[in-house]
Amino acid sequence: MAVILNKIDIVFKILLIEYIQSKMKKILIIIIVTITLTFSLSAMAGSDGNNELSKNKSEHTKDCFEGLNRGIFAFNNILDDIVFEPLAKGYRLLPSPIRTGTGNALDNLSSLVTIPNNVFQGQLANAGVNSLRFVINSTLGILGIFDPATSFGLDKSDREDYGQTFGKWGMGPGCYVVLPVLGPSSVRDAAGTFVSVVGGDPWYNVTVRNDTHYFADFDYYASRVASGVDFRAKNLESLENLEKNSLDFYASVRSLYLQDRQQKIANSDAVIDTMDDDWEEIETQ
Repeated sequence: MAVILNKIDIVFKILLIEYIQSKMKKILIIIIVTITLTFSLSAMAGSDGNNELSKNKSEHTKDCFEGLNRGIFAFNNILDDIVFEPLAKGYRLLPSPIRTGTGNALDNLSSLVTIPNNVFQGQLANAGVNSLRFVINSTLGILGIFDPATSFGLDKSDREDYGQTFGKWGMGPGCYVVLPVLGPSSVRDAAGTFVSVVGGDPWYNVTVRNDTHYFADFDYYASRVASGVDFRAKNLESLENLEKNSLDFYASVRSLYLQDRQQKIANSDAVIDTMDDDWEEIETQ
């Protein structure tokens, strides 16, 4: 038992140190560069795409690359049929405590991206609560498998990411895009994903970017696949119903995703039909 607790303590310290040393200056530089690239990409898509980079017009997002998007969407659907849907159905056969523990652990990891974005959005109280939740759940909760922080009165808040931060700062979504494997996105949200990969996600840093001797690349990618499977399992019936009842499944998913993102940027509590969980779980965070 002492060995297990010692290993948990080492793992937690690595994650915490990596978070503290997440190099805010570097991230800010990356964000500035990314914002510039985002505006450039939208301009390349045409004047309509450029006009979408406005907070007042964020309710309507142009599908500048629809032909390409539909091709990638079809590829993603085939991949889903072959990989994610079967895995999701198998995952749902697991005992509820295992699925709950997996979801808790994934939520705990996602807080490593949420906390800096709380800070960038000026949500300092949420940043403090989420930091305490991460500390408590990573130690007493055994790497986040359990959620003792909630029983201590530290309620879980909504996830935040760099795409949402860009939206809060007034950047419009730009053009709608569909990414291979990752799925629905926008120029702004894809830029947010880029920021996470190049330095804004401590979990990515300690698994893929840096050789910590405690984690491997597999740990990161396994967590991302697990997030996708967990999301797919929670929305198995709702997505199937959406596909069956949609005249144009592509257009329905596009509308659903854009509504979800708009509500998250506005911190709205409204529930979007057919979705039980964060759309971003299957993407980047």
